[in-house]
Amino acid sequence: GGDHTITYPILQAVAEKHGPVGLVHVDAHTDTGDRALGEKINHGTPFRRCVEEGLLDCGRVVQVGVRGSSYDPDPYKYCRDQGFRVVPAEECWMKSLEPLMREVRKQMGDKPVYISFDIDGLDPAYAPGTGTPEIAGLTPAQALEIIRGCKGLNIVGCDLVEVAPMYDVSGNTALLGANLLFEMLCVLPRVKTM
Repeated sequence: GGDHTITYPILQAVAEKHGPVGLVHVDAHTDTGDRALGEKINHGTPFRRCVEEGLLDCGRVVQVGVRGSSYDPDPYKYCRDQGFRVVPAEECWMKSLEPLMREVRKQMGDKPVYISFDIDGLDPAYAPGTGTPEIAGLTPAQALEIIRGCKGLNIVGCDLVEVAPMYDVSGNTALLGANLLFEMLCVLPRVKTM
């Protein structure tokens, strides 16, 4: 729930217990801006604040599905400079993400990992109920591949953010968000599924 600002204080608490964590971040945007709307704490800035505070193990951060317009000619430079792996949406088009998730599992190892899923990582054809939709995003099947691909990781927390039901008269965005959260619960450590 909420906008992506909520991940920042959650990661402060998680890092207090576990130290810097790996991050599987699904989003249309990197959310690493220095300022947004003149503010340092905004839904477009949480992961820069997390880097500055040492909350992330930057060599174990993967951002999947990023795309859209930018004010910068190289919008992923900051992320890559920190050591993040950035997987733009166009690298995901028309294919299974199971091979990517095998690589991600190796990268994350057995150290603590947090999953942060912005619903705008999905194409607005599936999830229009969000404040910052971007065309040409991931499919629901790819979202399931990402989440299910996290099974076996040392997941210490997760979130799903930016669902705005009032922007979707069909209710599909809320339905998709609820199902993705259920899937996240199913991949938590020690959860038994059939």
